[in-house]
Amino acid sequence: MSSTNLTGKPSVDRPWLQYYPEPLRKITVPECTVKEYLKMNCPGEDVAAMDFYGSQILWGTVFQKTEAVARSMRAVGFKEGDQIPVFLSSVPEFIYILLAAEQIGASLLCRDNTLKENVEAVRKSGAKVIIAQDYLAQHELGRFLSDTDVEKVVLIDACQSCRREDMPDYVRKNLDSRYPDEKAHGPKTMDWEEFLAIGESYKGPVDAPVDVNRPLFRAYTSGSTGPSKQVIHSAHTMLAVIAQMNFYAGASDYRPTWMVTALPPALVAVVVAMELMPLASNKLLILNPYVAVEDVDLELMRCRPNSWPLIPMFIETVMRNGRIPDDYDLSHLTAAGAGSESYNNNQLKRAQKFVDSHNCHIRFTTGYGNSEAGSNVTLPMSPYPMGNGNVGVPTILNVISVFEPGTQKELTYNEMGEICISGPGLMLGYDNEEATKKALQVHEDGMTWLHTGDIGFMNEDGVLYVQTRGKAPRYGGGDLATLPMENRLADADIKGIDDEFFVVVPDSEHGGCFLPYLYVVLEDGYAIDDIEDKVRECLDDYMQPVEIIELSERPFFHFKTNRIGLTKTILKEQLKKVPGELRRANA
Repeated sequence: MSSTNLTGKPSVDRPWLQYYPEPLRKITVPECTVKEYLKMNCPGEDVAAMDFYGSQILWGTVFQKTEAVARSMRAVGFKEGDQIPVFLSSVPEFIYILLAAEQIGASLLCRDNTLKENVEAVRKSGAKVIIAQDYLAQHELGRFLSDTDVEKVVLIDACQSCRREDMPDYVRKNLDSRYPDEKAHGPKTMDWEEFLAIGESYKGPVDAPVDVNRPLFRAYTSGSTGPSKQVIHSAHTMLAVIAQMNFYAGASDYRPTWMVTALPPALVAVVVAMELMPLASNKLLILNPYVAVEDVDLELMRCRPNSWPLIPMFIETVMRNGRIPDDYDLSHLTAAGAGSESYNNNQLKRAQKFVDSHNCHIRFTTGYGNSEAGSNVTLPMSPYPMGNGNVGVPTILNVISVFEPGTQKELTYNEMGEICISGPGLMLGYDNEEATKKALQVHEDGMTWLHTGDIGFMNEDGVLYVQTRGKAPRYGGGDLATLPMENRLADADIKGIDDEFFVVVPDSEHGGCFLPYLYVVLEDGYAIDDIEDKVRECLDDYMQPVEIIELSERPFFHFKTNRIGLTKTILKEQLKKVPGELRRANA
């Protein structure tokens, strides 16, 4: 975009629009329910909406089951405004339950954290009935019954909509591992068929008045970067995201397939971008919830999807397992990229090389989004090369800009600051009013902006570069932005380093400041001493790690690099050293 036409404010200039052809600029947010939107885009009720381990779920079945579930929800006492706690994998029943909740005016409450946290979420909801998979343990059932208002638990067989014998052996094995020694049972439980039977005899009202702005989906953030928070979305905010993405990874001469592996529907991105979006854009949704992460490569080869929502954890598994034959043709993938967390230049280079070497000549991309914004807020629409934090340009209905951290002062192009988002997909809020006011702020332009806490910059063409999470100044000067630091090492191509990432922890001696620790995965035959000098040579003084720590592989927590766990370990080690230091000081 010509610099002479720029005001210097991305929110005013919106230079990214140059990458959207006129038809895409006409996208609007549908003013309807999620169910109505799916019906409008349904290719026919006799067409398969989902594939669940070989069982084809027709669109007609989806709508019929939704009606039945809505009646049963009313029969067991759920009403408009209620929260319905759901603890499920990505199974077809989840879709029925979500659409049925919308029909009766209730919202789903999903959480996939510790038992204590899950119980607390249910307690706060006041729900008397919860829905879970049949591998809920008896002791877990006991906690829900004793510590909350729950009086009944609906248990859904993991193979309710498929045949167990149709699963590959390794999938069955992983599914079997989920079952405890003592499954939940007793008079406080009912199975799915019993639940549906209750609805058959229900004679009261079912549908609530249509309100696309009432809460529909409540999910907790992963907790990988801080305390987990409940994010609340409506049909309107969810459809706002879906409508902006429907054209992506589509095809005109065939019906694409879209596979979701392992990820649970307790994450906003999974429900909105990975399940509802393909359903709303005439893609066959392949649900694959029971595959172990270490076996996703086998399912990639078995199902051969056209699209597979990737996270760094998945593509790393595929590349490192070594089970994809050299001559395997990966050209069935029409789009590939990684989301959920930053992806450094080393990771990106390895992923691009891998797909290229398997006859998949597409650009491996990175994206950006968060639960609060409803999932994806950028798309790889620009010709700028990937790397250095390039996550693409804002989706057509979103406005993204960069602000001076802790303020509402908008910065200009190529200035580092806090990434903020304004658009129709923003959450209704958290379940905490104070946290909501901090995150969602109305600026002087009259727009509501989500302050993400992420740090990055935008160039003159509207391409967003995400660099790190939060400002982390080091005592003595310099901001510890993890991705640029990792990219220094990646671009140096230091022999012996297979993977690397930084963890930034609070500096116990200087309040408000931080210290960097570098974690590396080394190639066979290499030790820290072999790479340390070259590492330190390519980093500025303020970037120098306190310690370089070797790992056998990158650790993950809740599908993201486990920086929060490593931070706790570092801080715990620091505390162990304090008594000794004090003794020496007093000696």
